[in-house]
Amino acid sequence: MRVDVAIVGGGVMGAATAYWLTRLSPAVTVALIEADPTHVRAATALSVASIRQQFTTAINVRISRYGIEFIRNFEIETGFSGGLGLREQGYLFLAGRPEAAALMAEVARMQRAEGAATVVLGPEEIARRWPWMRSDDLSAASFGPRDEGWFDNMGLLRGLREAAQRAGATQIKGRVARIAASGGAIAALTLEDGTAISAGAVVLAAGTRTPGLLGALGVAIPVEPRKRTVFVVDAPAARHADAPLIIDPSGIYLRPEGDMWITAIVPEDDKACDIDDFEPELHLFEDEIWPRLWSRAEGFAASRVKRFWVGHYDYNRFDQNALIGAVPGYRDLYLLNGFSGHGLQQAPALGRGMAELILTGGWQSLDLAELSPERLAAGRPVLERAVV
Repeated sequence: MRVDVAIVGGGVMGAATAYWLTRLSPAVTVALIEADPTHVRAATALSVASIRQQFTTAINVRISRYGIEFIRNFEIETGFSGGLGLREQGYLFLAGRPEAAALMAEVARMQRAEGAATVVLGPEEIARRWPWMRSDDLSAASFGPRDEGWFDNMGLLRGLREAAQRAGATQIKGRVARIAASGGAIAALTLEDGTAISAGAVVLAAGTRTPGLLGALGVAIPVEPRKRTVFVVDAPAARHADAPLIIDPSGIYLRPEGDMWITAIVPEDDKACDIDDFEPELHLFEDEIWPRLWSRAEGFAASRVKRFWVGHYDYNRFDQNALIGAVPGYRDLYLLNGFSGHGLQQAPALGRGMAELILTGGWQSLDLAELSPERLAAGRPVLERAVV
């Protein structure tokens, strides 16, 4: 089989790339290769499905500015019936130490300069807006009153994929077992069932499996799977369905999910896990999360875990930011990886960026050059301090 572009990984990043390739160049032939079309263990399906403008790097704010407009207009963009059910309730970052509040104010100025609506609030304003939440230990909070919230993650994937398929993209069920290369060019992809696929360009958007595929070519990237256990909690005395997504200085985050809450924490011993390790770390709720929930709001005194799930971040140890662009040393191999937990919201912009790079040889809608894989060898990190 021969196609113009083969995309390895049919999650949201691969689907977004296929969508934009077929939209921007209808004559291009695209194959979207995915081992598990149910996406039961994919980062896309296991995401908390949120979008924010409150990043500490300007490039991430620009990417999210693009993303929120795409999500808001998703039905028009893709024909996906009903849209994505965006709940625009904002992100609320809480700061305890005074020096954290000063940094928050500096970052908020940058975000507003990029078009975000971030406001910085003092303890009195926090108490007025969210009286059910303890605020006497806080120095400030930053809040996005618009363009931030959560949405239908699988709807985003389905809409992008189906629009790409309507435009002619082919979806192939299979896992890439080997990438054959010669003289800096990709000769062919071989699937586990023996199917061979040749392509003018290959995009690696396979999440935590991408480093293994690159390693076979002698290319190393600092990306590894990091496990996250997410809990859905019922707290009858803390029912605040209109609350924002809250990032607490103690290390937890929480957001409403109907009458319940979604919450998680970065484990203290956060480290790489096996690519197939989806065993939940259930002790985290009783030992780490619940005491911090109760400390922030007394309504969480009586809390019960109703369900939980485990997902993986494709965590970029270098700077916790995306790696997008050509793989150094290869003229037809492209990387889309390392999102460190904020990939879903970035898919509309990064999928377009990848498509434009392949079709035109350069960045068009957004200049994503600073996120190129070349920054690894150059020692040029784009440090993102707001990793949730």
